[in-house]
Amino acid sequence: MVKRTAQPPAAGEPKPTLVLLVRHGLTPTTGTTLPGRAPGLHLAPEGVEQADAAAQRIAPLRSKVSAVYASPLERTQETAAPVAKAVRKRVRTEAGLLECDFGRWTGAKLKDLAKLPEWKTVQKYPSGFRFPKGESFAEMQARITGTIDRLVARHAGGTVVAVSHADPIKAAVAQALGTHLDLFQRIVISPCSITAILYTTTGPVVLSVNSTGGDLAALAAS
Repeated sequence: MVKRTAQPPAAGEPKPTLVLLVRHGLTPTTGTTLPGRAPGLHLAPEGVEQADAAAQRIAPLRSKVSAVYASPLERTQETAAPVAKAVRKRVRTEAGLLECDFGRWTGAKLKDLAKLPEWKTVQKYPSGFRFPKGESFAEMQARITGTIDRLVARHAGGTVVAVSHADPIKAAVAQALGTHLDLFQRIVISPCSITAILYTTTGPVVLSVNSTGGDLAALAAS
C-alpha cells in the first residue's frame, strides 16, 4: 500500500499549514435538539470540562500555534477560551466557522425532525437539500472550506486552531478527503474532538479525524 506523504515545499513555495478543527463541547441540548445559530446556548458543565481537556491537548503545540479562531456563537467561544489561554493567544471571531443555517428547523427536536420525509434526504442526499428558509449543505461546505482557505493563506506555515460545529467540520473533512458531500454523514465529529488537516500546495493531508485523546504533538504526515 502506497501512502501519500506531505512533500517538503520547493524553494519559494509556502510551507504547509496545520489546521486543528475543534468541535465545541457538550451543551444541554446536544443530541436532542437542532440549535443552529440561535443565541444563548452555553456549554454544559461536562462541555466545560471537555474544553479544558482539549486545551491541555493543544497546549504542547503552543510555540507553533499562530492563531485561535471560533464561530460567533457562545458554545464555540466558550470552547475556544481555554484553548486560547493555553497557547497564549486571543480568540478571534470568524463568521465563516458558523453552524449551518437550519432556517425554520432551528430549535426543533431531532426526534420530531426524524419523522419528516425530508429527513431521508438530509441523510442520503444532503448535496441536494436546502433547509427551509436556510442554507443548503453545498453552501455550508463552500463557506467552511473557503474560510479554511483564507485562514491557511493568512497563517502560511503555522498552526491554526478553528473551533466550529459538527456539520461544517464534517463537510471540511469530506472535501479534504475528496469524498462526495452525499457521504459526509458517515463522518463522526464528537464534542470537543480535534480533527487535524495539513494543507499543502499539492492538496490537504488528513492526519486525524474525531480525535478525543492522545498526544497531538505526535501528529505527522507519513
